[in-house]
Amino acid sequence: MNPLFLFLLFFIGIPLIELYFLIEVGSEIGAIPTITLTVFTAVLGGMMVRVQGFSTALRVREALEREEVPALEMMEGVVLLVTGFMLLLPGFITDFIGFLLLAPPIRRALLLYFLKHSGIMQRQSPMQPPKRDKANPRVIEGEYRQLDDD
Repeated sequence: MNPLFLFLLFFIGIPLIELYFLIEVGSEIGAIPTITLTVFTAVLGGMMVRVQGFSTALRVREALEREEVPALEMMEGVVLLVTGFMLLLPGFITDFIGFLLLAPPIRRALLLYFLKHSGIMQRQSPMQPPKRDKANPRVIEGEYRQLDDD
């Protein structure tokens, strides 16, 4: 996809759509309630991102203590960072998407979907250890010799 088109979409298109919806909501409920609602969603979203961020950090720490790689948890942290940014932007569409991404099952499902369809993750689930074939164990052949210190 053309990078210029993406630039126009993200930095011009989305704010224009947000501005349209802010004007429409403001004409229905008034300017002060619209501003109050926008500030309220930013504050509430910021608090919720903070709580979810601490929860994700604790899961990363627990995985590291179990000597596992916390890849999925780290990616959830990145999604939470983007979610927090979206919730701080004034507008109802970005707030809606941000609040959707705050739900852990939705966030994890979207991450797994992205990983499966991007070719990064194979068919096996990241939570399961690799399956070993007990009938044909992995054998590494080689030679060795023992050296004594004497």
